[in-house]
Amino acid sequence: MSSGAGREVVLAARRIVVKVGSSSLTTAAGGIDPERVRALVDALAAARARGAEVVLVSSGAIAAGLAPLGLARRPRGLAAQQAAAAVGQGLLVHRYTEELRRHDLTAGQVLLTADDVTRRSHYRNAYQTFAKLLELGVLPIVNENDTVATSEIRFGDNDRLAALVAHLVHADLLVLLSDVDGLYDADPREPGSALVPEVHGLDDLGGVRIGSTGAAGVGTGGMETKVEAARIATGAGIPVVLTSAARAGEAVAGEPVGTLFHSTGRRRPTRLLWLAHATEPRGTLVLDAGAVRAVVERRASLLAAGVTGHTGVFHAGDPVDLVDPEGRPVARGLVNFDATEVPGLLGRSYERELVHRDALVVL
Repeated sequence: MSSGAGREVVLAARRIVVKVGSSSLTTAAGGIDPERVRALVDALAAARARGAEVVLVSSGAIAAGLAPLGLARRPRGLAAQQAAAAVGQGLLVHRYTEELRRHDLTAGQVLLTADDVTRRSHYRNAYQTFAKLLELGVLPIVNENDTVATSEIRFGDNDRLAALVAHLVHADLLVLLSDVDGLYDADPREPGSALVPEVHGLDDLGGVRIGSTGAAGVGTGGMETKVEAARIATGAGIPVVLTSAARAGEAVAGEPVGTLFHSTGRRRPTRLLWLAHATEPRGTLVLDAGAVRAVVERRASLLAAGVTGHTGVFHAGDPVDLVDPEGRPVARGLVNFDATEVPGLLGRSYERELVHRDALVVL
């Protein structure tokens, strides 16, 4: 394959989101590896020099905080993880800032929780912040706000966060960097395993065995989360390149490295994408058959008349799953009432909207 063959979509990208994992930035002991950070920044600066805007989604805050705190491995407890993130995030961004300064580039830290971009009053502000940073020539460095995020408002992994940020900032390309140089049809350490150079859709993954968290043990992701992130991004019209951090420069330059996931869908409203992929439901609303048809086929608002019951403890504005009579989720939406109010609505306030159609996404 000649240089750049089949990667015209990469070369045409004017706004690129790059995601790098913890294992690609840190030493075996858990501290930041200066040489790895420098190599990554050099690749990002080269993309900027070619005229592309770049947003970096960087893991590594918790991993960077392990060595300074004397921790041998990533802690299991949430409070300890948040303490490590509080120490490591400053160290990580400082390192990026110093390396970007060599290229006369300015870093801007953006910490997000899922709550920031699913609630109506917040998600537009997130987009406007990114837009202004890019307008000013800043290179945004994004991470989940690990220091304060609880299990209820976490993205879960930075691969998914990167896919959603790519959609939020209207990116033309998502590059996922890890310690593996692409998607293989089996464990790349196994004899006979082969790199999958291109993926055009789910059918191309039929014979692929996807593993989980890598051997380094400092991150939370793995090939499974990267493929899921690629599915989210490509389904929203954004192509994805998956390769190793060592080949970041080649990837953003359009060289035929790693695996190219071709886009399979079209851009959808940003807030609905976040609602579908960046939220955990706080409860369920049980729909009758007529309400299921109205929500799924006509994309109508959910009225109290179509709800037969509910589960969970939720408050107005929380995400809930809408399930059919058999309990299968058919949609997710932001509910307009507390769980304690729902029983009083059923059977009386038939025209009250439990979920408005603009705050609802069919799954």
